Amino acid sequence: MNYKGSCHCGQISYQVEGSLEQVMECNCSHCSRKGYLLWFVPRSQLNMPTPEEGLATYTFNKHVIKHHFCPKCGCAPFGFGEDPTGVATAAINVRCLENVELSSLEKVLVDGRSF
Repeated sequence: MNYKGSCHCGQISYQVEGSLEQVMECNCSHCSRKGYLLWFVPRSQLNMPTPEEGLATYTFNKHVIKHHFCPKCGCAPFGFGEDPTGVATAAINVRCLENVELSSLEKVLVDGRSF
């Protein structure tokens, strides 16, 4: 299935393809403050007409995940990283996707504070 997403002001827009059934809810200092519900997909499944140069980026801890956000409205729709095998991934904040019923998704709790 294809999903459309954006930041709050619309400066960042994207489409992502995949089967959205579960999300990760992490309790690390960053995710818990932002309220992220993350869906991990291969980076190739994310189509982004917004140039990467138009994104602001934040990294912390081990600096391996690039948390992207809109420099205008501050909304954080996704981040980029790699899975354990080195495949480029996108961590989609499903709260920024259109027409997704969050209560229908299985939440997998992750103890990110322990990483």
